[in-house]
Amino acid sequence: MSPTVLTAGHVNWDVTLRVDRLPAADGEATIRSQRQSGGGSAANVAAALAGLEVDAELIGSVGDDDNGLLARRGLEEAGVSLSGIRVVEGAETAVKYLLVDDDGAVSILGNDGVNEAVRPADIDADRVRAADHVHLTSQRPETAARIASIAAAADVTVSFDPGRRFGDRAYDETVAAADVLFVTEREAAALADAAAVDSEPTDRIVAITSGGDGAEIRTPDGSYAHPGFDVDSVDTAGAGDSFAAGFLASRLEGAPIEDALEYANACGALTASGEGARSAPTATEVERFLEERAD
Repeated sequence: MSPTVLTAGHVNWDVTLRVDRLPAADGEATIRSQRQSGGGSAANVAAALAGLEVDAELIGSVGDDDNGLLARRGLEEAGVSLSGIRVVEGAETAVKYLLVDDDGAVSILGNDGVNEAVRPADIDADRVRAADHVHLTSQRPETAARIASIAAAADVTVSFDPGRRFGDRAYDETVAAADVLFVTEREAAALADAAAVDSEPTDRIVAITSGGDGAEIRTPDGSYAHPGFDVDSVDTAGAGDSFAAGFLASRLEGAPIEDALEYANACGALTASGEGARSAPTATEVERFLEERAD
């Protein structure tokens, strides 16, 4: 049987605008193309895991508007269980506007939406306990902490990706409970200042991504680095989510850290070479990519 991963956090609707450049203050840019798709870090990871043949479940919330319907439909088509999705009546689904330049760099604008309607009292503890692994992303800190505490008490491993806005929110409890932390270089530096990320962790795995320069994994037994893969970057949105999904899928299958790191980098690279946050590869596509690179 495939392992089951429960993700929890944002479910969004993404509007991706490809522009000739990211405009400076008082500047102007030209929109080259526009596309729409599901988004949100938790939803992206769940969809990527499903593509990697992992049973993926999701806790999150959307409005009962058209965007919420489209977001749920996209997740269902990807193979993600929607039983943990709360649909809020009379509310708008969170929409993110992604500006992507010719180098694939991404800037994000967003509305408030209703992607954080799930509160601690809404969590089904049995759903959390039934998972083989729980992956948490940006959401209400108290909700993330509640899920992490239930998982820890049930000996279910936990990973956490705090996201871009981590500095604005108190995620101390969730960070402390995490067996695996996924952070960017910038986030790692900030968390190091808060003593949450050590250069030599004693009780967890810390994955630090560096975009096109690959990633580093720090563990109690040592550190491992992979330079990443040279691909034509089209859109880096969702690449970090795909990296996390690839690492978790590989580790849950029993792969060594080094192999899981390479697999995760392949997932991130393939996502960055496609358009949109939902361009994560399938297991077959990752295997083919790694075979080609090994030749």
